[in-house]
Amino acid sequence: MNLTLWQAILLALLQGFTELFPISSLGHTVIVPGLLNWGDLVHDERFLPFITALHLGTSIALVIYFWRDWLQVCKTLFTSIKEANVQVGTEGWVSWLIIIGCIPAALLGVFLEKPLKSLFASPIIAATFLIVNGVLLFIGEWWRRRNLKKLQDMPAKEQEILSRPLKSLKWWEAILIGFAQSLALIPGISRSGATMVAALGAKLSHEDAAHFSFLLGTPLIGAAALLEVPQLFHVPAATMGMILLGMVLSGIMAFLSTKFLMRYFQTGRLDPFGYYCIAVGAVSLVLFTLVIK
Repeated sequence: MNLTLWQAILLALLQGFTELFPISSLGHTVIVPGLLNWGDLVHDERFLPFITALHLGTSIALVIYFWRDWLQVCKTLFTSIKEANVQVGTEGWVSWLIIIGCIPAALLGVFLEKPLKSLFASPIIAATFLIVNGVLLFIGEWWRRRNLKKLQDMPAKEQEILSRPLKSLKWWEAILIGFAQSLALIPGISRSGATMVAALGAKLSHEDAAHFSFLLGTPLIGAAALLEVPQLFHVPAATMGMILLGMVLSGIMAFLSTKFLMRYFQTGRLDPFGYYCIAVGAVSLVLFTLVIK
């Protein structure tokens, strides 16, 4: 793989920063190399495993950031399996919601692997779906505002219904959110954005929607790494060094992004990211169509 140190650093920082923001890290890692005329790199069969390795770096950062959550997940799963008892509506139920929510994307990723990989080589498709992603974010923000407006004049008990905790989700709602997450298999659609919009549609708060989104993505990123990263085992030592450096940088950037976003989504909105996606997607389409050949 004809990868330079500066390319590895730029892609690592880009991926780590955009992975948790609802602006599609995969879309950016397709669009930016296209804009910089890195066609030989993008079409290399080891480029996708390299990007997956960067995702693994962000996944490790998420495990570190949410280590208390993952420790609780492991404990409750072990207890419920040991006792053969799953109690819906408890904190332990969240562990099963994560597993249930991962199923749609895992199945679609396996059965649609080849056509999805062909999309990965097209920056025009990535730019187009980045615009679609922006529209989805506007829909999510509209849902949030509508729910908040209903809450203003309602009694406390009714407010609880429209501002649900994560543990109150039903299994079929977790599957629907999982299907939303599977949209991120298409470059340009944000995994965190799609899952957050679906979670907001299920009347979760912004903060709980973001929390569930970040937890939901970690197992899938790890599973994808197990499939793709082994293709990098036989690259030269210098290239492997750049890949490992990229994983570290991507993880650091993802950790900082998560820390910021968990605070931002306590009160923040989705529409600024929607404007960004539509603007970047539209400008990229113009450049790819009229300027960059």
